[in-house]
Formats: sequence, structure tokens, C-alpha cells
Amino acid sequence: MKKFLVASGLIMTSFQLNKTAVFEAYTQKIPVTPVSFDMTPIPAGTFLMGSNDSDFPDQNPAHEVKVDGFWMGTHEVTWDAFELFLDKHYEQTMTEGGVEDRVDGLTRPSLPYLDMTFGMGKDGKPAVGMTQYGAIQYCYWLYLKTGIFYRLPTEAEWEYAARAGSLDRFFFGNDPSKLSDFAWTASNSGGTTHEVGKKKPNPWGLYDIYGNVQEWTIDLYEKDFYSRSDKDNPFNPAGKLYPHVVRGGGFKTPESEIGSAFRGVSDPSWKRIDPQIPKSQWWFPEAPFIGLRLVRPLNPPSPEQIMAYYTQEPIEDY
Repeated sequence: MKKFLVASGLIMTSFQLNKTAVFEAYTQKIPVTPVSFDMTPIPAGTFLMGSNDSDFPDQNPAHEVKVDGFWMGTHEVTWDAFELFLDKHYEQTMTEGGVEDRVDGLTRPSLPYLDMTFGMGKDGKPAVGMTQYGAIQYCYWLYLKTGIFYRLPTEAEWEYAARAGSLDRFFFGNDPSKLSDFAWTASNSGGTTHEVGKKKPNPWGLYDIYGNVQEWTIDLYEKDFYSRSDKDNPFNPAGKLYPHVVRGGGFKTPESEIGSAFRGVSDPSWKRIDPQIPKSQWWFPEAPFIGLRLVRPLNPPSPEQIMAYYTQEPIEDY
């Protein structure tokens, strides 16, 4: 088991011999590249999801939800990791021994026709502007590179991890004056993304879970979904292109719209200036505030279910 994990680029502090990874923090190295990222364990549990705030009816009603254990990215995915997937030629220059055929044949994003950093820079900063489909395909690329099933979080997983056991608006309480200690928002970001990990983490070791960039979830957004969602690992399948749920708020988000229960949505206006017909399945040229954070379930699905997740056909966007 240890030999396999090392070969796949998974560096852990300890191992078991029963083919089950020890459930603790680890660093994932992207094999034969200089790039790595950190994952932190989120224990299984039950929590109160949403709120009963009448000013935000899409958070109603607060309801009990059970979530299985998973790992979550300590930070948002940064450009150094995402650009390996984005640009095959860049990946080849950064990969010792070249890119394997099975990875080389992966469908990749079209190279954007404009600066997808929007002038904000890349060093240590979160990757931005990708569609949900693009985010899922990045996870697929990681799977081919590492043999590990990474995916986007469900909306329930995201909120559970953000709360870290708190019932309050924020994981640190209800005082918004403290938010600047933990998050880059419209009030302190200077209108740009920032290097990940420069603010304080939440109690479960997650940095920038509020602010910096909004983060994709798997779920379709429906205003009334909480009134009929399941208790166990709820998931609202995204059967149409818009709107999908994004969470956490970003560097352009007012503090009044940030909290563990706040639900953001994707919007077709994010592609308004895209001149292509159909519009790009990979990029939102007017969404410099959307990024992603990875999840790895403690108990992964079958290989067939994994491939079904990764190989969903994109929905054309006219």
C-alpha cells in the first residue's frame, strides 16, 4: 500500500496495510512535477444546515443533515496547480520524463483569448474563471495523474466544513467586525485576489473558506431545495446549466453577503462578452471571482461511478 501511495504521489504521515488510507492531513504531490497541495480531514457528523433568517429565504429552513467523512483542500486550487491542466505544453515542460499517454489524451480547456488572471497575477493566488465543467475536468486530470478520486464538494459538505461545528453565522461567531481576520472581501481586498493562506484558518484548518474567491459545489441551485432535501448526504443533481451553487463569497463580495449558510449562484451573464457560438464550455470571461476547492471522500465510489462523474457531457451554452 505504501509503495502504491508513493508512486501515485500521495505523501501521508502514516499508513495502514488494509488498503484504507489513514484519515489525517496529508500533502498530495502531483507526480513528477514540483507542485503539491494540502488536504485536511473533515470528520463525519451531523449538523444544522441553513438558517431560519427571513431575510434570506433560500437558507430556510434550518435542517439537520448527516455528512460522511472526507478530506478537503486546505486552500483553494492555485494557478500553479491549475495551469498544468490548462496548458499541455506547459505541463510537458514541468513534468519529468514527459506526460503519460493517458493524461496526454485528456480533453483540456481551450486556451483563453484573454488574460484569465484579469491582471491580478498568479503567484500563490487561486485559479479563477473556470466553469463548473472545467473544474470537474481538472479533477479528472488529477485522477489520471494520481489515481486518487478528487471532486467538487456538495453544498452540504461545503457548509459543514465551513462551520467546523459552529451554529453561528460565521465559524468564529456572529460578529462581522472580525471577518477581516479570516477573509478577503470587498472591504479589504483592494479589488483583487490574494495569495492563499494569508488569513487565519477555521478550526478545521481551512484557509480562505470565506472570501478570496467563490467556490464551486456540485449542486444545482433551487431556492426551495432545503424544504425537501434528504437528511443523509443531500445532493441536488445539476440537470441543467444554470444556476449552480457557489459558496463562500469572494474578494468582490460585501461582508453582508458572507457566512456559512450564504448561497451564491452561477449566472449566464458571466459569459456575456464571450463571442463564440456556442459559448465556451471552459471559461467565464466575466467571473474573476469564481474558483474551486477539492474534496476527496473517505469512502470513494466504484470505478464505474467515478468515470460517470468525470465523463458527463457538457451542456451547450448559447
